[in-house]
Amino acid sequence: MITKEQIEAKAREIENAVTETKESAKDTAVLAGIGIVLAVGIAFLMGRRKGKAARTRVKVVKIR
Repeated sequence: MITKEQIEAKAREIENAVTETKESAKDTAVLAGIGIVLAVGIAFLMGRRKGKAARTRVKVVKIR
């Protein structure tokens, strides 16, 4: 026979497992977000630098 205490203990176990999983997922999401922001920032800065180096200069001369 299953007692009330056994059900409550199992419910607490499940609640603790859910809490641990939620905290772990939150930490992973924060780290992933930081990684994405860094990757986009680095790509932006490198593209900006490359764009300045490859910029074409045009000299306009008026012929009379």
